[in-house]
Amino acid sequence: MWGSGDYCKMIDAACPGDWSEERLRQTGERIWNLERLFNLKAGLTRADDTLPPRMLKDPVPGGFAKGGVVELDVLLPQYYKLRGWDETGVPTAETLKGLGLN
Repeated sequence: MWGSGDYCKMIDAACPGDWSEERLRQTGERIWNLERLFNLKAGLTRADDTLPPRMLKDPVPGGFAKGGVVELDVLLPQYYKLRGWDETGVPTAETLKGLGLN
């Protein structure tokens, strides 16, 4: 099984620049936040951060999650916090500064 170190070696072979696991992770975070900023400027909001109605309303028919539905109102604020975004889904100034996007 490949790990992030293997990917770093391949990326460094194609795009020299000392691709460490930390640099790869930060590059991914920068891309994710740039995409979010683009979508916000395009008019998307927290209301657009949703899932198909089936996942929000229809209970899971079997397995370890049987009877459950996605509690998006609970999970979305946690996701935003982990991403370094405010409660409306906007990347914070601190997050952008840490990624060199300010």
